[in-house]
Amino acid sequence: MVKSNTEEKLTLLGCALEVMETVPLVMRFIRAQMRSQGALDLSVPQFRSLTFLNRHPGASLSDLAEHLGVTRPTASATVERLVQRGLVNRADDPTERRRLVLTLTVDGEDHLQQAREVARSSVAGVLAELPEAKLLQISQGLALLGEAFKEEAGEAGGQRSRGQGGNNTSQRASK
Repeated sequence: MVKSNTEEKLTLLGCALEVMETVPLVMRFIRAQMRSQGALDLSVPQFRSLTFLNRHPGASLSDLAEHLGVTRPTASATVERLVQRGLVNRADDPTERRRLVLTLTVDGEDHLQQAREVARSSVAGVLAELPEAKLLQISQGLALLGEAFKEEAGEAGGQRSRGQGGNNTSQRASK
């Protein structure tokens, strides 16, 4: 049976709604668990900063602010706390005077790994209640979702510039 455009659009919109409702629910759970377990005294923005800098060593303050969805002064305050704790190095970019280069210290890498373990254990505790078949479905669905958004974010191969996102559903479906 071939779906009509209306049915396909409803399926896409329903799927988008599921993502929009589920991701914040999962993130609220992770935040609550990190707070309740102390998660090595990291706030969620600090945890996200360490995670970002682990994936993007040498990122700028502007890069981090954009990732966190905050202003540069807010990102700067977060970085300052991480620098004071010895978790992040902040240095001037030798090629661009006004740019700061951010990297994790060895302690920052260790702290991040420990915080990830706390979060991973909490999520695993919830998932432990599910049968193996459902765990496989979740894993496969998240892998597909990750692929779709990595492509949109420019993390899978070539960078996409803003404004080029458009609606690539038909292109993606034909891959």
